[in-house]
Amino acid sequence: MTWDLTLLWALIIAVAVFIYVVLDGFDLGIGILFNLFKVGHDRDTAMNSIAPVWDGNETWLVMGGGGLLAAFPLAYGVIFSALYAPIIAMLLALVFRGVAFEFRWRDPAHRHFWDLAFTGGSVLAAMAQGVVLGALLQGIAVSHRAYAGGWWDWLTPFSLLTGVSVVVGYALLGATWLILKTEGGLQLQARTLAWWLGAGTLLAIGWVSLATLFLSADYFDKWLRWPAIGWVAPVPVLVAAASLAFVRNLKAGRELAPFLLTLFVFLLCFVGLCISIFPYVVPGAVTFQEAATEHSSQVFMLVGTAVVLPLILAYTAWSYWVFRGKVNAEGYHA
Repeated sequence: MTWDLTLLWALIIAVAVFIYVVLDGFDLGIGILFNLFKVGHDRDTAMNSIAPVWDGNETWLVMGGGGLLAAFPLAYGVIFSALYAPIIAMLLALVFRGVAFEFRWRDPAHRHFWDLAFTGGSVLAAMAQGVVLGALLQGIAVSHRAYAGGWWDWLTPFSLLTGVSVVVGYALLGATWLILKTEGGLQLQARTLAWWLGAGTLLAIGWVSLATLFLSADYFDKWLRWPAIGWVAPVPVLVAAASLAFVRNLKAGRELAPFLLTLFVFLLCFVGLCISIFPYVVPGAVTFQEAATEHSSQVFMLVGTAVVLPLILAYTAWSYWVFRGKVNAEGYHA
Protein backbone atom coordinates (compact mmCIF):
# COMPACT_ATOMS: atom_id res chain seq x y z
CA MET A 1 0.00 0.00 0.00
CA THR A 2 2.82 2.40 0.89
CA TRP A 3 4.52 1.73 -2.44
CA ASP A 4 1.27 2.31 -4.34
CA LEU A 5 0.67 5.57 -2.48
CA THR A 6 4.21 6.71 -3.22
CA LEU A 7 3.68 6.07 -6.91
CA LEU A 8 0.39 7.95 -6.76
CA TRP A 9 2.14 10.97 -5.25
CA ALA A 10 4.85 10.76 -7.88
CA LEU A 11 2.12 10.79 -10.53
CA ILE A 12 0.34 13.77 -8.92
CA ILE A 13 3.56 15.79 -8.85
CA ALA A 14 4.43 14.77 -12.41
CA VAL A 15 0.98 15.87 -13.62
CA ALA A 16 1.31 19.21 -11.81
CA VAL A 17 4.74 19.83 -13.34
CA PHE A 18 3.53 18.91 -16.83
CA ILE A 19 0.47 21.16 -16.56
CA TYR A 20 2.75 23.98 -15.47
CA VAL A 21 5.10 23.37 -18.40
CA VAL A 22 2.34 23.53 -21.02
CA LEU A 23 0.32 26.35 -19.46
CA ASP A 24 3.13 28.66 -18.38
CA GLY A 25 5.17 27.48 -21.37
CA PHE A 26 3.09 29.31 -23.95
CA ASP A 27 2.96 32.57 -22.02
CA LEU A 28 6.71 32.40 -21.39
CA GLY A 29 7.00 31.70 -25.12
CA ILE A 30 5.12 34.89 -25.94
CA GLY A 31 7.50 36.76 -23.64
CA ILE A 32 10.48 35.21 -25.43
CA LEU A 33 9.12 36.39 -28.81
CA PHE A 34 7.67 39.66 -27.55
CA ASN A 35 10.29 42.08 -28.85
CA LEU A 36 10.03 40.60 -32.34
CA PHE A 37 6.52 42.04 -32.66
CA LYS A 38 5.71 45.55 -33.84
CA VAL A 39 5.46 48.18 -31.13
CA GLY A 40 1.88 49.15 -30.43
CA HIS A 41 -1.01 47.05 -31.71
CA ASP A 42 0.84 43.75 -32.17
CA ARG A 43 2.61 43.81 -28.81
CA ASP A 44 -0.56 44.88 -27.00
CA THR A 45 -2.52 42.09 -28.70
CA ALA A 46 0.10 39.48 -27.81
CA MET A 47 0.08 40.67 -24.20
CA ASN A 48 -3.71 40.64 -24.01
CA SER A 49 -3.81 37.05 -25.28
CA ILE A 50 -2.26 35.87 -22.01
CA ALA A 51 -3.34 38.65 -19.63
CA PRO A 52 -6.37 36.78 -18.16
CA VAL A 53 -4.51 33.53 -17.44
CA TRP A 54 -0.77 34.04 -17.05
CA ASP A 55 -0.59 34.42 -13.27
CA GLY A 56 -2.96 31.51 -12.64
CA ASN A 57 -0.71 29.25 -14.72
CA GLU A 58 2.01 29.52 -12.09
CA THR A 59 -0.29 27.88 -9.52
CA TRP A 60 0.92 24.57 -10.89
CA LEU A 61 4.57 25.45 -10.24
CA VAL A 62 3.72 26.06 -6.60
CA MET A 63 1.82 22.79 -6.43
CA GLY A 64 4.68 20.84 -8.02
CA GLY A 65 7.33 22.33 -5.73
CA GLY A 66 5.14 22.16 -2.64
CA GLY A 67 4.13 18.59 -3.42
CA LEU A 68 7.78 17.57 -3.79
CA LEU A 69 8.58 19.10 -0.40
CA ALA A 70 5.60 17.45 1.30
CA ALA A 71 5.69 14.00 -0.32
CA PHE A 72 9.42 13.56 -1.05
CA PRO A 73 11.32 15.80 1.40
CA LEU A 74 14.64 14.02 0.90
CA ALA A 75 14.51 14.62 -2.84
CA TYR A 76 13.46 18.23 -2.26
CA GLY A 77 16.45 18.84 -0.01
CA VAL A 78 18.94 17.22 -2.40
CA ILE A 79 17.59 18.81 -5.58
CA PHE A 80 17.24 22.33 -4.20
CA SER A 81 20.68 22.17 -2.57
CA ALA A 82 22.26 21.11 -5.86
CA LEU A 83 20.29 23.46 -8.10
CA TYR A 84 19.92 26.46 -5.80
CA ALA A 85 21.42 28.93 -8.29
CA PRO A 86 19.27 28.15 -11.37
CA ILE A 87 16.11 27.75 -9.27
CA ILE A 88 16.61 31.15 -7.63
CA ALA A 89 17.39 32.65 -11.05
CA MET A 90 14.11 31.20 -12.36
CA LEU A 91 12.06 32.55 -9.46
CA LEU A 92 13.62 36.02 -9.69
CA ALA A 93 13.04 36.03 -13.44
CA LEU A 94 9.37 35.12 -12.96
CA VAL A 95 8.98 37.93 -10.41
CA PHE A 96 10.72 40.49 -12.63
CA ARG A 97 8.67 39.32 -15.59
CA GLY A 98 5.45 39.79 -13.62
CA VAL A 99 6.48 43.30 -12.60
CA ALA A 100 7.28 44.16 -16.21
CA PHE A 101 3.90 42.76 -17.30
CA GLU A 102 2.04 45.18 -15.04
CA PHE A 103 4.30 48.23 -15.35
CA ARG A 104 4.31 48.34 -19.16
CA TRP A 105 0.65 49.40 -18.95
CA ARG A 106 1.01 51.78 -16.01
CA ASP A 107 4.31 53.41 -16.97
CA PRO A 108 4.00 54.13 -20.71
CA ALA A 109 6.91 56.58 -20.62
CA HIS A 110 9.29 53.64 -20.02
CA ARG A 111 7.36 50.99 -21.93
CA HIS A 112 10.37 50.09 -24.09
CA PHE A 113 12.34 49.20 -20.95
CA TRP A 114 9.49 47.13 -19.54
CA ASP A 115 9.09 45.30 -22.85
CA LEU A 116 12.77 44.37 -22.77
CA ALA A 117 12.41 43.31 -19.13
CA PHE A 118 9.40 41.16 -20.01
CA THR A 119 11.39 39.37 -22.70
CA GLY A 120 14.51 39.09 -20.55
CA GLY A 121 12.60 37.63 -17.62
CA SER A 122 10.84 35.15 -19.89
CA VAL A 123 14.07 34.00 -21.54
CA LEU A 124 15.88 33.65 -18.22
CA ALA A 125 13.00 31.74 -16.59
CA ALA A 126 12.76 29.31 -19.52
CA MET A 127 16.54 28.90 -19.70
CA ALA A 128 16.76 28.23 -15.97
CA GLN A 129 14.03 25.59 -16.16
CA GLY A 130 15.89 23.84 -18.95
CA VAL A 131 19.17 23.99 -17.03
CA VAL A 132 17.45 22.45 -13.99
CA LEU A 133 16.14 19.65 -16.20
CA GLY A 134 19.56 19.01 -17.71
CA ALA A 135 21.33 19.10 -14.37
CA LEU A 136 18.83 16.63 -12.93
CA LEU A 137 19.22 14.25 -15.87
CA GLN A 138 23.00 14.28 -15.79
CA GLY A 139 22.92 13.27 -12.13
CA ILE A 140 23.41 14.84 -8.71
CA ALA A 141 26.11 13.71 -6.31
CA VAL A 142 24.53 12.32 -3.13
CA SER A 143 26.29 11.02 -0.02
CA HIS A 144 24.66 10.05 3.26
CA ARG A 145 21.27 11.36 2.10
CA ALA A 146 22.64 14.84 1.34
CA TYR A 147 24.00 16.74 -1.64
CA ALA A 148 27.72 16.06 -1.98
CA GLY A 149 28.62 18.13 -5.02
CA GLY A 150 29.88 21.66 -5.64
CA TRP A 151 28.22 25.00 -6.33
CA TRP A 152 28.79 24.88 -10.13
CA ASP A 153 28.08 21.18 -10.79
CA TRP A 154 24.79 22.12 -12.52
CA LEU A 155 26.60 24.16 -15.18
CA THR A 156 27.66 21.84 -18.02
CA PRO A 157 27.37 21.80 -21.82
CA PHE A 158 24.47 19.35 -21.49
CA SER A 159 22.51 21.54 -19.08
CA LEU A 160 23.07 24.55 -21.35
CA LEU A 161 21.81 22.47 -24.28
CA THR A 162 18.62 21.56 -22.42
CA GLY A 163 18.26 25.19 -21.36
CA VAL A 164 18.38 26.47 -24.93
CA SER A 165 16.08 23.64 -26.03
CA VAL A 166 13.40 24.66 -23.51
CA VAL A 167 13.64 28.29 -24.68
CA VAL A 168 13.06 27.20 -28.28
CA GLY A 169 10.23 24.84 -27.32
CA TYR A 170 8.45 27.49 -25.23
CA ALA A 171 8.81 29.97 -28.07
CA LEU A 172 7.08 27.44 -30.36
CA LEU A 173 4.24 27.10 -27.85
CA GLY A 174 3.92 30.89 -27.78
CA ALA A 175 3.84 31.15 -31.58
CA THR A 176 1.16 28.48 -31.94
CA TRP A 177 -0.88 30.12 -29.15
CA LEU A 178 -0.83 33.39 -31.12
CA ILE A 179 -1.94 31.54 -34.25
CA LEU A 180 -4.95 30.38 -32.27
CA LYS A 181 -5.75 33.67 -30.52
CA THR A 182 -4.96 36.41 -33.05
CA GLU A 183 -5.72 37.51 -36.58
CA GLY A 184 -4.15 39.54 -39.36
CA GLY A 185 -0.50 40.48 -39.49
CA LEU A 186 0.37 39.20 -36.03
CA GLN A 187 -1.08 35.78 -36.80
CA LEU A 188 0.84 35.69 -40.09
CA GLN A 189 4.07 36.54 -38.27
CA ALA A 190 3.32 33.83 -35.69
CA ARG A 191 2.84 31.30 -38.49
CA THR A 192 6.21 32.22 -39.99
CA LEU A 193 7.89 31.93 -36.61
CA ALA A 194 6.18 28.57 -36.00
CA TRP A 195 7.85 27.09 -39.10
CA TRP A 196 11.33 27.98 -37.88
CA LEU A 197 10.66 27.21 -34.24
CA GLY A 198 9.05 23.88 -35.11
CA ALA A 199 12.19 22.83 -36.97
CA GLY A 200 14.35 24.13 -34.11
CA THR A 201 12.31 22.27 -31.51
CA LEU A 202 12.51 18.99 -33.41
CA LEU A 203 16.26 19.43 -33.82
CA ALA A 204 16.61 20.22 -30.11
CA ILE A 205 14.62 17.11 -29.16
CA GLY A 206 16.94 15.01 -31.29
CA TRP A 207 20.11 16.51 -29.84
CA VAL A 208 18.97 16.26 -26.23
CA SER A 209 17.69 12.70 -26.71
CA LEU A 210 20.96 11.58 -28.29
CA ALA A 211 23.09 13.28 -25.66
CA THR A 212 20.97 11.82 -22.84
CA LEU A 213 21.66 8.27 -24.03
CA PHE A 214 25.36 8.71 -23.27
CA LEU A 215 24.92 10.27 -19.83
CA SER A 216 24.26 6.94 -18.18
CA ALA A 217 24.31 3.24 -19.04
CA ASP A 218 20.84 3.02 -17.49
CA TYR A 219 19.46 5.54 -20.00
CA PHE A 220 21.15 3.71 -22.86
CA ASP A 221 19.76 0.33 -21.78
CA LYS A 222 16.20 1.66 -21.35
CA TRP A 223 16.08 3.10 -24.86
CA LEU A 224 18.37 0.93 -27.01
CA ARG A 225 18.62 -2.53 -25.44
CA TRP A 226 16.24 -5.37 -26.24
CA PRO A 227 13.54 -6.01 -25.01
CA ALA A 228 13.17 -2.54 -23.45
CA ILE A 229 13.37 -0.88 -26.86
CA GLY A 230 10.16 -2.62 -27.86
CA TRP A 231 8.26 -0.84 -25.08
CA VAL A 232 9.72 2.64 -25.60
CA ALA A 233 9.88 2.71 -29.42
CA PRO A 234 6.34 4.18 -29.75
CA VAL A 235 7.54 7.45 -28.15
CA PRO A 236 9.95 8.57 -30.91
CA VAL A 237 7.61 7.17 -33.56
CA LEU A 238 4.74 9.28 -32.21
CA VAL A 239 7.00 12.35 -32.04
CA ALA A 240 7.81 11.88 -35.73
CA ALA A 241 4.12 11.37 -36.62
CA ALA A 242 3.06 14.43 -34.61
CA SER A 243 5.77 16.51 -36.28
CA LEU A 244 4.54 15.49 -39.71
CA ALA A 245 0.96 16.30 -38.74
CA PHE A 246 2.16 19.69 -37.40
CA VAL A 247 3.69 20.54 -40.78
CA ARG A 248 0.57 19.52 -42.69
CA ASN A 249 -1.79 21.47 -40.43
CA LEU A 250 0.40 24.56 -40.39
CA LYS A 251 0.60 24.44 -44.19
CA ALA A 252 -3.20 24.02 -44.38
CA GLY A 253 -3.68 27.22 -42.38
CA ARG A 254 -5.38 25.59 -39.41
CA GLU A 255 -5.37 27.46 -36.10
CA LEU A 256 -6.06 25.01 -33.26
CA ALA A 257 -4.26 21.90 -34.52
CA PRO A 258 -0.67 23.31 -34.46
CA PHE A 259 -1.06 24.29 -30.80
CA LEU A 260 -2.56 20.93 -29.80
CA LEU A 261 0.09 19.01 -31.71
CA THR A 262 2.84 21.02 -30.03
CA LEU A 263 1.30 20.16 -26.65
CA PHE A 264 1.24 16.51 -27.71
CA VAL A 265 4.95 16.59 -28.57
CA PHE A 266 5.66 18.14 -25.17
CA LEU A 267 3.65 15.33 -23.56
CA LEU A 268 5.65 12.70 -25.43
CA CYS A 269 8.90 14.32 -24.34
CA PHE A 270 7.66 14.36 -20.75
CA VAL A 271 6.72 10.67 -20.98
CA GLY A 272 10.20 9.98 -22.33
CA LEU A 273 11.72 11.85 -19.41
CA CYS A 274 9.67 9.81 -16.93
CA ILE A 275 10.72 6.58 -18.62
CA SER A 276 14.37 7.60 -18.40
CA ILE A 277 14.46 8.45 -14.70
CA PHE A 278 11.97 5.95 -13.22
CA PRO A 279 12.12 4.70 -10.44
CA TYR A 280 14.44 7.51 -9.37
CA VAL A 281 13.46 11.00 -8.31
CA VAL A 282 17.16 11.95 -8.23
CA PRO A 283 18.50 9.90 -11.18
CA GLY A 284 20.92 7.18 -10.12
CA ALA A 285 20.90 8.25 -6.49
CA VAL A 286 17.51 8.41 -4.74
CA THR A 287 14.39 6.43 -5.65
CA PHE A 288 10.84 7.60 -5.07
CA GLN A 289 10.47 5.04 -2.30
CA GLU A 290 13.64 6.17 -0.54
CA ALA A 291 12.64 9.84 -0.73
CA ALA A 292 9.03 9.41 0.37
CA THR A 293 7.65 10.79 3.59
CA GLU A 294 5.77 8.64 6.12
CA HIS A 295 2.67 6.75 5.02
CA SER A 296 0.39 8.64 7.41
CA SER A 297 1.60 11.97 6.01
CA GLN A 298 0.94 10.80 2.46
CA VAL A 299 -2.61 9.79 3.40
CA PHE A 300 -3.25 13.11 5.17
CA MET A 301 -2.02 15.14 2.17
CA LEU A 302 -3.94 12.98 -0.26
CA VAL A 303 -7.23 13.84 1.45
CA GLY A 304 -6.55 17.55 1.01
CA THR A 305 -5.33 17.07 -2.56
CA ALA A 306 -8.49 15.14 -3.45
CA VAL A 307 -10.47 18.26 -2.54
CA VAL A 308 -8.19 21.00 -3.83
CA LEU A 309 -6.93 19.49 -7.10
CA PRO A 310 -10.38 19.11 -8.77
CA LEU A 311 -11.20 22.70 -7.76
CA ILE A 312 -7.98 24.00 -9.35
CA LEU A 313 -8.62 21.96 -12.49
CA ALA A 314 -12.20 23.21 -12.70
CA TYR A 315 -11.20 26.84 -12.17
CA THR A 316 -8.41 26.57 -14.77
CA ALA A 317 -10.76 25.03 -17.34
CA TRP A 318 -13.45 27.62 -16.60
CA SER A 319 -11.05 30.57 -16.95
CA TYR A 320 -9.81 29.35 -20.33
CA TRP A 321 -13.40 28.79 -21.46
CA VAL A 322 -14.46 32.30 -20.41
CA PHE A 323 -11.56 33.88 -22.30
CA ARG A 324 -11.84 31.72 -25.39
CA GLY A 325 -11.87 33.21 -28.86
CA LYS A 326 -9.81 35.88 -30.58
CA VAL A 327 -8.19 38.83 -28.86
CA ASN A 328 -7.17 42.30 -30.02
CA ALA A 329 -5.16 45.23 -28.70
CA GLU A 330 -8.11 46.44 -26.62
CA GLY A 331 -8.50 43.04 -25.00
CA TYR A 332 -11.98 42.22 -26.30
CA HIS A 333 -12.66 38.61 -27.24
CA ALA A 334 -14.88 37.61 -30.11
